[in-house]
Amino acid sequence: MTDFLAACVVAGTPLVFATLGELITEKSGSTNLGVEGMMLIGAVMGFLAAMNTESPVVAILAAAVTGAAGALIYAILTVTLRANQIVCGLTLTIFGTGYAQFVGQPLLGMSAPSSVISFFGKISIPVLGDIPFIGPVFFQQDLFVYLSYIMCGLAAVYMYRTRMGMNLKALGESNAAADASGINVALYKYIHILIGGALCGLGGAYLSLVRMPIWQENIVNGRGWIAVALVIFVAWNPIKGFFGAALFGGLSILGLRLQAMGFNVSQYLVDMIPYVATILIVIFSTYKKKKESQPPADLGNNYFREER
Repeated sequence: MTDFLAACVVAGTPLVFATLGELITEKSGSTNLGVEGMMLIGAVMGFLAAMNTESPVVAILAAAVTGAAGALIYAILTVTLRANQIVCGLTLTIFGTGYAQFVGQPLLGMSAPSSVISFFGKISIPVLGDIPFIGPVFFQQDLFVYLSYIMCGLAAVYMYRTRMGMNLKALGESNAAADASGINVALYKYIHILIGGALCGLGGAYLSLVRMPIWQENIVNGRGWIAVALVIFVAWNPIKGFFGAALFGGLSILGLRLQAMGFNVSQYLVDMIPYVATILIVIFSTYKKKKESQPPADLGNNYFREER
């Protein structure tokens, strides 16, 4: 049981980063549906950097920076040029998919350097790793998983315990009111959209450097879309985002576990499980009436200052 739960945490880690990235972006009032594209950009550039430098740190930085670069394209179009957010997000996904295929073509079938793979090997945290049940599940993981814990904690503290976090919440609820109170709307949007893109890039890098360190096309395989739905499911809460990601990670490997136990389950049915669950959760989420479960009031609306 502990092995399966530990595997759920691992499978959910790329979703943690992607969900946090989209959550922070949406808290600023922007709907970026380009999560899949940014994850692919981060995955291929992180892998390429690892192949060229054999440095895990450079690979991580490359993934984060290029993920943020993808988000910058979206930010320029939607914040500065006030283009339609949905269209720009979908375009970013298409662009990211094509970019990853183009850059990754010469890398097909190549394995990440052994120095990078060993760097991201599992590490047991002293004392915590020895706690029955909890230790093997949460504290005998790789560095990327531990980084996801830190990111969730930092995001929660930032959003609920800092002045900038409160300003971010105000921005998502009303761009005009935030502007009237002295908040630089455009600057806040740019910063948080770029942070969101960097986190999505890290999620992609986890797939190409740790989870499946052999380059293959479509390595993200729809996880970006699941992350978008997860943001709704966890009600824009970063701590809930971690457990929601672990749940969906478990769903993605459930079929393989059932097959290993001797159940004759169709692989096509297995592949459908996370997406069927996504649809059901989105439907269920529409019935939530609590205020904290509702999206930011100004989500998806471009701000025209002269209309204030």
